[in-house]
Formats: sequence, structure tokens, C-alpha cells
Amino acid sequence: MRTSFIKTLVAVAVGLSFTGAAVAADPAKKNIVIGTTVGDFGDMVKLNIKPQLEKQGYSVKLVEFTDYVRPNLGLAEGSLDVNVFQHKPYLDSFSKEHKLSLTPVFQVPTAPLGVYPGKLKALKDVKAGSTVAAPNDPSNFARALVMLADLGWIKLKPGINPLTASERDIAQNVKQVKIVQLEAAQLPRARGDVDFAIINGNYATSSGIKLTEAVFQEKSYAYVNWGVVKSADAAKPWAKDVIAAYNSPAFKAWAQKQYPGYKLPQNWK
Repeated sequence: MRTSFIKTLVAVAVGLSFTGAAVAADPAKKNIVIGTTVGDFGDMVKLNIKPQLEKQGYSVKLVEFTDYVRPNLGLAEGSLDVNVFQHKPYLDSFSKEHKLSLTPVFQVPTAPLGVYPGKLKALKDVKAGSTVAAPNDPSNFARALVMLADLGWIKLKPGINPLTASERDIAQNVKQVKIVQLEAAQLPRARGDVDFAIINGNYATSSGIKLTEAVFQEKSYAYVNWGVVKSADAAKPWAKDVIAAYNSPAFKAWAQKQYPGYKLPQNWK
């Protein structure tokens, strides 16, 4: 009887070790908090990344933001472990301005910046005085100016850095458009008040706007977004597990099916 009881205990113990009463791969870090902007980056966590990491024994919490400031401040202060919402030019600029030590560690599929119709429905309808809403943060505003230059609506001064372009760098307003700067999250709602709106892809999709509705998309691949951690955490086992999840074959296959038309991480090619 006693022998049988001991065998049963051993069998239960062995069973638990294989059933996923999983212990976090990094015993020093069981809970991971990921911050994203609302929309596709949050959905990626909820639908794919979180389940992957939980199978490894981690507890994963998602915090979604509607601005581009708090995710980096939260990461630096320690309320977040990872954030996913920004391209590298913005990260570099923000980190320098706020003296933060943050490191980009993986890229994610990214909906490109696009020009969406508002009161006017086609690019050919633009005329003197047409209003164009654009994101007001410096990095994304620079992207918007490059797009307007690609459209031929403005000309930028020769030799300027396209990553830091500002209104001072407009050499000629060819179409005499009026550029209205707004917080990025407000742009989808502003479409009814302006002729065109230049909207970040994640805010377009989270507002129910299809990327195919854009009448023009940015040409550059420099703005594929990154997952970011504190520099001190970049080599820790839990961070490597997060990186591996975002670069896994399972995530690649899922994301390519889920997000057609997105710009993909360069290391996926």
C-alpha cells in the first residue's frame, strides 16, 4: 500500500513537470509588463505574444496608451518592462531629450503613415488653402513633411535631414496647403474637419480605418517600429525570451496573415 502511494506521488510530480505548471524561464523575473499604443501593437501582445510567454511560465500584463510620451517614461521609471510603439528616429530623439537609457531590441510589423481623405476624396482635388492635418510630435511631423514633398505639394530645402525636417525646412509650399498639427491620436477623428489627414497606421487601424483607404503611403522603410527595453535589461534572460517570441516562426506566420500591407521587420526577409 505504501509502495503504491509513493509511486502515485512520483507519477503526479512527473506529470506536473510536463503539463505546463510552468516555471518562468527567467526565475528572477516572473512578471512582464508590456506597454503599447492602442491598436495593432496591443493586439499582437494579446493574441500571440502573451500566450507564447505564458506557456514559458511568465505572467504577462498589457498596458495600452493613447500618447507617445508615457510609454517611454514608464519604461524608464520601471512601471513597464518593454514598450512597443515607436520607430528608432523617435526613440533616439526622445531618449536624448529626456536623458533616458533605452535600447531597441526587436522590430515589429508596422502600419505605414498614410494620407487619408477628409473633406476631399482624391489627391487631384487639392487646391490652394486645402487643409492637411499632421501629427504634431517632431519625428512624425518630419515624416509627414517628407510625404508632402514626395507628393509634390511642398518642396523641402536641399540637404536637410529628412528625419528632423520641420516647418522651417519648407522651401516652397507648391500647392499652398495649410498644415494643421494635431496630437496623433486625434487625427482619425479630425478627418471630417480637414481636407486630408496624415495618420499613423496604428491609430488608423484602431479607429476602424482600413489601410487600403489611404490615398498615399510613405515610401520609406526607416520607420518600421521597435520593441524597446531599458539598456540595463537588454541582455537579461526574460528580455531574450520576449525577443525570441517576436522573432518566432509562429509570430511571423500569424502576423503576415493578420496584417497584409504592413511593412515588415528587416530581419524577416
